Amino acid sequence: MKYKTLFWDLDGTLTDSGPGIMKSAAYALDKLGIEHDAWEKMRYFVGPPLVVSFGKFGLAGEKNDEAIRLYRERYHETGMWENEPYPGIEELLQKCVDAGFHMYVATSKPEKLSKEIIAKFGLDKYFDEIAGATMGHERETKEDVLRYLMDQIPEKDSIVMIGDTIYDVEGANKVGLPTIGVRWGYGIEEDMVQAGVKKMVDTMDELYGYLMGK
Repeated sequence: MKYKTLFWDLDGTLTDSGPGIMKSAAYALDKLGIEHDAWEKMRYFVGPPLVVSFGKFGLAGEKNDEAIRLYRERYHETGMWENEPYPGIEELLQKCVDAGFHMYVATSKPEKLSKEIIAKFGLDKYFDEIAGATMGHERETKEDVLRYLMDQIPEKDSIVMIGDTIYDVEGANKVGLPTIGVRWGYGIEEDMVQAGVKKMVDTMDELYGYLMGK
């Protein structure tokens, strides 16, 4: 196997968290009186940090902070559970563990929430560590999270990132990691290809086959 360590994105890769994220984003924009007639635009919120997503609607500074507060108001109450693992993902994780991969979650979502979600779905047992954004400023971006995890792993040339958006690819690029892109998430393939994704896969079987060198 070329890779020994797998860094997994969470939203749109392990779990289909889109409904809860998009509804919470719409709730925040509604409260601020900002139009968002194209539901498709809500997909922007699955993957990147909230400050980036709300910035696409022209929000900056205190307005951006208020949007994030409103988003979390709904998300923490109901949105985080409008979410479920993708069909077949647990079986894939088990196969990867059985094959000898070391696995970590690398998400820009707050770490505390990420751990709660992954534990609720019983997926935590498959990962050596679940790393996300911290409440301080130590880790805010995908790049920050990846650097934190890489500091713990001596064989850095054996690591690959697995994710569904350009933000996974760009974050991995900044720390010198290749990315495998999954098409079952919320990202735009053209953007991922332009950013330099190493491989795109359609299915979990295809992903496993690629990881195993088939």
